[in-house]
Amino acid sequence: MRHRLRYILILLLSLSIITFYWPVNNSDCNSEAILASKTTKFQVHATKVIVQPWHGRHHVYGIFMIPDQYKQAQFFVLTVKGAGSYCSKQFGYQKNFNDIFAEPGTYLLRKFIRTRTALRLILQGLYFQINDKQNWTLTFAELKVGQHNS
Repeated sequence: MRHRLRYILILLLSLSIITFYWPVNNSDCNSEAILASKTTKFQVHATKVIVQPWHGRHHVYGIFMIPDQYKQAQFFVLTVKGAGSYCSKQFGYQKNFNDIFAEPGTYLLRKFIRTRTALRLILQGLYFQINDKQNWTLTFAELKVGQHNS
């Protein structure tokens, strides 16, 4: 019985390690290609960052204030220092969130990183790094003149 319990504990520990360190990429765009391209880019840092993974899913995110013309951008890249870069499509424009109000001519985007990624970084001693809004950046490819629609 003790051997069976030992094997079960080893299995659970192994699954936990795999879950924390397994790379996840379920995006349909390529963040490396966007970041490496020679096109002009627009970058913005987070206005506010929430890092509370102990509350469960969707409690590690940055809130970004974006100029309205970037609503037309199809993709952007979220980069969080230490956590990596994630390509994403836009959806869910908001004018206020968590006591942050969009300035005229802007909208807010709330972008998450995975809870397990945040927990791994916290266990590595990087809590203050991921909690610093200067370490959260959204990158958009610069829009062509014909794409600007305010």
